[in-house]
Amino acid sequence: MKDQTLFDKIDLHLIRVLHTVLTERSVSRSALRLGMHQPAVSAALRRLRDLAGDPLLVRSGTGMVPTPAGLRMIEPAGHILRSAEVMFSDARRFDPATARHTFTLAASDYLDPFFLPRLVAHIKAQAPLCGIEIHPLSGDSDYHRHLAQGEVDVVIGNWPQPPDDLHLGRLFGDEVVCLVSRNHPAVRRGWDVEAWLQAEHIAPTAMHPGARGVIDSHLATLGLTRNIVARCPHFSLIPAMVASSLLVLTTGRHFCERFLEQLPVDILPCPVTFPRLMYYQLWHERTHGSPAAQWLRDSIRSVATALRQDDPASEEAPIPALRRASAEGRSARATKRSAA
Repeated sequence: MKDQTLFDKIDLHLIRVLHTVLTERSVSRSALRLGMHQPAVSAALRRLRDLAGDPLLVRSGTGMVPTPAGLRMIEPAGHILRSAEVMFSDARRFDPATARHTFTLAASDYLDPFFLPRLVAHIKAQAPLCGIEIHPLSGDSDYHRHLAQGEVDVVIGNWPQPPDDLHLGRLFGDEVVCLVSRNHPAVRRGWDVEAWLQAEHIAPTAMHPGARGVIDSHLATLGLTRNIVARCPHFSLIPAMVASSLLVLTTGRHFCERFLEQLPVDILPCPVTFPRLMYYQLWHERTHGSPAAQWLRDSIRSVATALRQDDPASEEAPIPALRRASAEGRSARATKRSAA
């Protein structure tokens, strides 16, 4: 039959090329991601076009975009790849010492600067044949979609209210403090709430237009607004900006303390009382039972625990990974959190 003949011409590698080309929208980037030579990807794309009877990917301006037929193929192709991963990878135990696997995570750069370096060192020490890809968690990143499509295994960051439709694991908490230049007037004379609100603040660029971060969301509940005069999408660059100005950065103590010996900055208490910043790892149902993904989440939790132990002032303890789904599950989590 014609359909059977067509099916016999399609293999899993071709489906992987199809999904990668349609999501990357670039043959050269697809070749890098697949670990293939660009001519080989181009040849595979020609086969796919012949099989589909459609160009699948066409040039638009300086880039390329999927055709309507190509767009319709993205989710089915992703589903086939995820099913194959479950069938062949998750059916056997994950042995980090011998496994060949690529871990992919997205993380905010306002984490403790030591966290990701230690995590990478841990993974490479325990799983030397595995690769690691770290993506920024920025305003342009749709982490829900990346997790659902299997493009990212885990997302690490902090949220006032973590999303209810993803699995959750709490990593650590942190005290909210202010980082300022040693020449800032508040270093000598201190400040009250009004002086802090009127000071010139720098904040990370919002995740999306109109969004508030953890600091400003809490201030809004108190009916307060601070004077933000600068925003920067690269959180790790902000301390250097603070050091050479009168800007005030309000964030977690762990992050600020890493810069005390590198820059002429000081840490001041914040005159507004904030709840502790809570950092989480989030993951999708599709990787919840994957042995490799479970090992990655355990590694993340282990590194977070080690960092807390390095800081005697930290009193937060992580809670077990819990699925955020039903009302019953949320009630159980509330009970566990209150006991933590």
